[in-house]
Order: sequence, then C-alpha cells, then structure tokens
Amino acid sequence: MSESLSTASTPVLELEFTISDPEYPFVAASKAEQCRFDLVEMIPRCEGEYAEFFDVTGTDPHRILDLVDTHETVTARLLQEADREGLFEFDLTDECPAVSLAELGTLPRTVRSVNGEGVIVTELPSPSMDESTAIVDAFLSEYPEAELDSKREKNHLTPLFSSWAFNQVLHEHLTDRQQTVLRTAFEAGYYEWPRECTGKEIAEELGISSATFSQHVHAAERKIMAVMFNEQP
Repeated sequence: MSESLSTASTPVLELEFTISDPEYPFVAASKAEQCRFDLVEMIPRCEGEYAEFFDVTGTDPHRILDLVDTHETVTARLLQEADREGLFEFDLTDECPAVSLAELGTLPRTVRSVNGEGVIVTELPSPSMDESTAIVDAFLSEYPEAELDSKREKNHLTPLFSSWAFNQVLHEHLTDRQQTVLRTAFEAGYYEWPRECTGKEIAEELGISSATFSQHVHAAERKIMAVMFNEQP
C-alpha cells in the first residue's frame, strides 16, 4: 500500500539524531557561515547516488558553493537565489547520514543544520523493538559521532511530498499548455460544484476547441493522479 493511503493508521517510531561533525558538508558550511540548512527533498539517482535539495538561509549563496567545492564527494548547484538565501541541489557520490538512514529502511523527514549543529529526524513505520534497536545500532556504528537525541511513537507518518517537491514534479511532467489550461479552468471555477463555467466557455477563452480543452485537461489530470499514487506519469 502506498504511503499516501496508509498514513492515517500506521504506527510510527520517530527517531531524532544530532550530529555536529564538520566532515559533513551541510554541517561544516552552516558552521562556517553561521547560517541554516533545511532539506527540502532527497531523491535517489542511480548506482547509490542521491540528490539532496537544501534551502539555505542567512548567508550569501555563492559562499556556500565555494565551501562545498572543498568536498570531493559533493557537487553543488545553485538553483534559485535571493538576498542571503538560496535553493541548492547537492549531488552525492558518497554516503551521508540521511542517505544511510534511508537505506536502513527509515524515512528521513527533517534534515537541518543551524550554525554547525545538525539534526536528522526520521520515521520507521510499524517497527518491532528488535528492528528499531538494530537500525539505531547500525546507524551509530557507521556514524559514531552522532547521538540519538530522542525516540517517540506517533500514530501516523508525516506526508512524504513537500509542496515544493510536488510542484517540481508537476512542472517536470505537465506541458506548459496543460498547466495553462488547468490554471485557467481552476480560476474560472470549473472544479467547483456546481461548476461556475463549462469546458466550452474555457475553450473559447483560450481560443481552442472543446475537444482540445478536454484532451489537455484529462491528460494533465492523469499525470497528477499518477504522481499521487506513485506511478509513472
């Protein structure tokens, strides 16, 4: 069963670890710049590689690029920037604490570092006592500088997709035309009940035929459903 359908009733163990070893780029850079790193999304690539997307606040984003360049196993890209803030993609070719926890079967939910003090919060669905103990022992054996700060039971999983990640997936799979048609339909009240306008009216506004409007809407809706239910759009 997909996570989105099971969050309401799945018992969950939440583990919180602290880590301050400057060997890890997000810890070292946050200490050097006295800034904050927050993981937005972690995506597996191929052959053990992962992409981690961090929102960094409190410093010049270009200084982070210079600092991360000193770590041979990490490649950084600045995706968006603002005043003392940036969104980064870090491609990892070596293990990192969050990746190790994911490969141990847990679901990392929070990864942040503030002024050199790192925190990782991860969740383990339906754990047995032996399983949770084995995971904690394995992680601390691999990262002896880390500490288990707390262990809490919860009634449900934290939602997997951040709004940013969901939007990124939609922008990747929906064409510009499909996005325009969906937004126009939504803003016109097409998805209200009762509908505030018809597909024909929206098609006329967009200068397309009713059949073309229906084609775009159904194709876009199919892709959104595929993302929601963990299928290939």
